[in-house]
Amino acid sequence: MKQLVRHIPPIHELQQANQFHTLLNKHQLTKERGTDLLKRVVTSCRRALLNEQWQGPHPLTNDFIEEIFTQADALMRKTFSLSLLKVINATGTILHTNLGRARLGKLAIEHVKETAGHYSNLEYDIEGAKRGSRHTHAEKFICELTGAEAAMVVNNNAAAVYLILSALAKRKEVIVSRGELVEIGGSFRISSIMEESGALLSEVGTTNKTHLRDYEEALCEETAMIMKVHQSNFVIKGFTQSVSTNELVQLSQRLPHILYYEDLGSGALYDFRQLGIGNEPVVKTIIEMGADLVSFSGDKLLGGPQAGIIAGKKQWIDQLKKHQLARVLRIDKMTLAALEMTLLHYIKGEAQDKNPTIEAITRKKEVILKQSHHLIETVNSMNTDFTFDIIAGKSQIGGGTMPDVELDTYLVSVTHNNLSAQDLHDKLRKGNPSILTRIQEGTVLFDLRTVSSIEQNDIISALKKLH
Repeated sequence: MKQLVRHIPPIHELQQANQFHTLLNKHQLTKERGTDLLKRVVTSCRRALLNEQWQGPHPLTNDFIEEIFTQADALMRKTFSLSLLKVINATGTILHTNLGRARLGKLAIEHVKETAGHYSNLEYDIEGAKRGSRHTHAEKFICELTGAEAAMVVNNNAAAVYLILSALAKRKEVIVSRGELVEIGGSFRISSIMEESGALLSEVGTTNKTHLRDYEEALCEETAMIMKVHQSNFVIKGFTQSVSTNELVQLSQRLPHILYYEDLGSGALYDFRQLGIGNEPVVKTIIEMGADLVSFSGDKLLGGPQAGIIAGKKQWIDQLKKHQLARVLRIDKMTLAALEMTLLHYIKGEAQDKNPTIEAITRKKEVILKQSHHLIETVNSMNTDFTFDIIAGKSQIGGGTMPDVELDTYLVSVTHNNLSAQDLHDKLRKGNPSILTRIQEGTVLFDLRTVSSIEQNDIISALKKLH
């Protein structure tokens, strides 16, 4: 095989082949870029021949040339294919962390598109004809919704925690209950973030029980802050006790130098409790109780883009805005655009209709049942290889949010005459677009709570093609 290396056509000959020009047109490439990729394929083939690892056609045949261009086509597709792809989430987990958490509403997407495609007043004061601040754009809406004196936004809630601790409690003690030293996704721990920020952790209480006296006994001249961390991604039940926000606010107010900061994690602006869904505190309520600062996520229960929102008293927010980390952790114009429009829906009282996260959480199971019947009837009229059933089930909110809450739903149970559940699941997952489902007891399950009407049509089309 090594002797056959010299029979590999030179690049200038391969450039003259019709297959080469076909590939250039197919992938919309310049001759130079196409040649670069062709060289890489030829080098790979030569290496395989020299190492006696070549398993393709003999180099003296026309099939060898075809193989070169087949590999070139594959390399071009791989090189120029986008890695961030649309996925249809039929799992029923609304804030699916692996799938990007919250979906943006239609108007938020349009505002992002307009902001990204044009110049904007990101840091320009149009009225005053002078330099402005990017903090102002979302701040007025956050303050309106939460009742806070001031607000700012950074790139996620972990960043918000880090900024607050670093700017306001560096080399000073922060009191936290042991039952609230949580670990969020990706092994990021509150204790580790605190250590990196330079704040000194003062642990009080035990894992399951912390009393007000535990905080009182820990107070000292070195205490800068009492911090409460909302247990948004887990639940402790049984022999438990924690100290309320009201009690901790009152305790912090005994000494003028001590801040009370509450990390709310998920951050609800919509009161799900009025619908009997969970027991998530509303941000405005915590602010009204007297918290100096709160922080929460933008892409969880709020239903917006990834962001860390900080709200509270103006004197502390002003310090955070001036801190050097504020620039390091700031968000870009597209995130601001998405957040601004998402917040506007809340102000107008239309979040339940125009925010996909709120709509999915509050969607009645009867609506999902109607969706399920439509899917089954449409697919059955096109493809008879399937057997469908509708069963009662549960949806999850996900994203480390309301872990003890399950939403009643209906599931479409699917089996195929010629495909196992795993095969059907895999074919849907590897399709275009990718459709993610659940497998349970030998059947594939679709939960349409997390599927839009347009996505449902995509599912119908995908099932129609399966034989």
